[in-house]
Amino acid sequence: MRRRLSVLVAVTTSAVVLAFLIPLAFLLRTQAEDRAIAGATAQSLRLLVAAGSNPDPKKPSAYLRGQVGESAAGMTTLYLPGNQVIGPPVVDPGVEEARTQAHDITRVSDGRAVVYVPAVAASGTMVARTEVTREVFHHGVAQTTAILAGLGMLLLVIAMYAADRVGRRVSAPIQDLAVAAKKMRDGHLEVRIPERGPPEVVALGTALNQLAARVQKLLATERDAVADLSHRLRTPVTALRLDTDSIADPELAEQLRAHVTQLERTVDAIVHDARRPTRAGANSCDVGQVVGERVAFWSALAEEQGRELTMALPDRPLRARLDSAELSDVVDVLIDNVFAHTEEGVPLEVWVVPRADGAVVITVEDGGTGLPQADIVSRGSSGAGSTGLGMDIARRAANASGGSLELGRSRLGGALIRVVLGPAEH
Repeated sequence: MRRRLSVLVAVTTSAVVLAFLIPLAFLLRTQAEDRAIAGATAQSLRLLVAAGSNPDPKKPSAYLRGQVGESAAGMTTLYLPGNQVIGPPVVDPGVEEARTQAHDITRVSDGRAVVYVPAVAASGTMVARTEVTREVFHHGVAQTTAILAGLGMLLLVIAMYAADRVGRRVSAPIQDLAVAAKKMRDGHLEVRIPERGPPEVVALGTALNQLAARVQKLLATERDAVADLSHRLRTPVTALRLDTDSIADPELAEQLRAHVTQLERTVDAIVHDARRPTRAGANSCDVGQVVGERVAFWSALAEEQGRELTMALPDRPLRARLDSAELSDVVDVLIDNVFAHTEEGVPLEVWVVPRADGAVVITVEDGGTGLPQADIVSRGSSGAGSTGLGMDIARRAANASGGSLELGRSRLGGALIRVVLGPAEH
C-alpha cells in the first residue's frame, strides 16, 4: 500500500509540476527574447538621437563613436546618409529595407535576432542595426529553468515523503492487524490487536479482538466441559472394575478387566486431550533432552518386564516447534502404546535423528506383531482392543509443529511409528 501510494503521488505530482514547468519555461524564454529585443531597440534609439544632434554629420563626435560597436544589448552599427558607416561594417540587405520602409524591423533566426531602427534626418534617413547574439537573446533562461526544475524536484521529494508518512500511518495498523491475525491463527488467542489507525481499521481490529476473546472463552468452556465429563466417567469405570472382582469365572473376569483397563486408557486420553493447550507450536524444546528424560522414566518398567530398551540420541541440541510438555506427552503415548499392545520381553528402540530440511524425526520400533490396521491414525480407531486416541494425540502434535506421523513395519518385526517434528522458528 505504501509503495502504491508513493507511486501514485509521484506520478500525480510529476504531472502537475510538468504542467506548470513546461509552459513557464516557454514563457521565460519569450520574456528573455522580448527583453533582449527591447534593449537592442533602446540602444539603437539612443545612438540615432546622438547622431541627429551631431552638428557635422560628416564628422561624428567621439561620444557617437563610443556608442557604436559591442555593448550589453548587442553589436550596433550606424548607417548614415551617403553610405557613411560608423561601427563594424556589415553588408546586410535589411538595412536598405528598413531605410526604404522607414519603420522598425526585427528578424529572429537560429537563436539570435537583428533589430533595424530607421530615423529621418535633414540629410537623409539613418539606420541603426543591432545584432543580438544567442547569449544575450536567451540570457538567464537556462539558469532560471534549472532553478525551476530544482524546485519541482524538491516539491516531488516533499510530496513523496508526505505520501510515505501518510501511507505508513495507514499501513502500519493494517500490518499489525495481519501479524496479530496470523498469531491468532497459530493459536495465540491471548494476542490483541492495537486499536489505532483509520476508523475502518480500528473497527476491524475491535471486531477481531472480540472474536478472539469469544473463541478463547468458548474453547475454555469446551475443555472444561469435556474434562468434567471425563471425570464423571471415572466413577462408573471404577465401579465396573470392582464388579469384575466378584465374577466367579476367572476367564470372563480377566476379559472384563482388560476391557475396563482399555476404557480407563480411553478416559485418560480424553482428559489429557481436553487439557491440552490450544496454542500449537508456540514454543520450542530440545527434542533429544526431552526424549532422553522420558525414556529414562520408562526404563524402570522395561527392566521389570524384561524388555530390551535401546535409545539413540543426537550429540547436539535439536530444537523442534513443540513445547517440552507436549513432546513429553507424545513420547509417553508412543512408549505406552508398545507396553500396552505387546507381550512382556518384546524389545523396544527409540531413535532421534535430524533431517536435511531441519525437521527432527522420532522413531519408535518394537518387536511385536505390528499394527493391527495401517489406517489407525487416519480413522482414530483401530478396532479390537484399541481406541487410537493416543495415536491421534501424537498425530495432532506432529501436525501442529509442521510435521507428520508415519506408520510402518519395524526391522524388529513389529510396529514402526515415526513422528516428524517441524524445526523451531528462530
